[in-house]
Amino acid sequence: MHNSFSYHLTPGAWIMEAGAHALGCTVFPGGVGNTELQLQAIAELRPDAYCGTPSFLRILVEKAAETGVSIASIQKALVSGEAFPPSLRDWLMERGIQGYQAYATADAGLIAYETEARQGLVVDEGILLEIVRPGTDDPVPEGEVGEVVVSVFNPDYPLVRFGTGDLSALLPGPCPTGRSNTRIKGWMGRADQTTKVRGMFVHASQVGDIVKRHAGVQRARLIVEGEMAQDRMIFRVEHAGPAEGLEPALAATIKDITKLRADQVQVVPPGTLPNDGKVIEDARKYD
Repeated sequence: MHNSFSYHLTPGAWIMEAGAHALGCTVFPGGVGNTELQLQAIAELRPDAYCGTPSFLRILVEKAAETGVSIASIQKALVSGEAFPPSLRDWLMERGIQGYQAYATADAGLIAYETEARQGLVVDEGILLEIVRPGTDDPVPEGEVGEVVVSVFNPDYPLVRFGTGDLSALLPGPCPTGRSNTRIKGWMGRADQTTKVRGMFVHASQVGDIVKRHAGVQRARLIVEGEMAQDRMIFRVEHAGPAEGLEPALAATIKDITKLRADQVQVVPPGTLPNDGKVIEDARKYD
């Protein structure tokens, strides 16, 4: 295996190398960068598999085609560290490389992995995974996008309800391959949505605090519009029952918690807000 994760000041490469050694693989520590030198090593050592980010694998494949260096020995890839879209997966398959993704962090190690079914990622058996509403500790319903929170029961380095800062959603049912553990959709972006409005920072946790003060409010989204130095705050909430007096009450809470005035507060029916995990949307124009 040719390992192109960084061996410097991050455990990513060591985590992958330890797993490869457990399978009996010989590992070449390629590390990051030095594309031409890595291509030369692959051509001479002829590894069966690649491990690293999907974007760097694409760089290697394109550079090999450009320079005429053969890396045809690589027919498998385990990629991580960034999104692995189906378009890139198919692009690699057209060039003889079967790529699968793993979702891992430096703190927790492996969290979930892709199977041959290509239907989301199966959570590792040593991980307890929750999806919570960003800015809160509250689990979201199945299928709703939220922040990935994991507990790792490792006696040497235990983690309890560790917020990864990543967005994902739970998938219903087991994997078609027979793996029975929970599945997630995969990496869907970052949950850290802190933004600055009129010189003041607004955090996702503050949106969560606003929601908690008003019974019946299910979901909320703070939208920041306008151009530079002309910020407008629009606060939308989903509410199923009678909403009389709710908008001014929310406006007062927003000012109390954020120290900023909301330009508009809107109460909308349940299911109106996008299911993308965002509680703060920066829609300002910067050009």
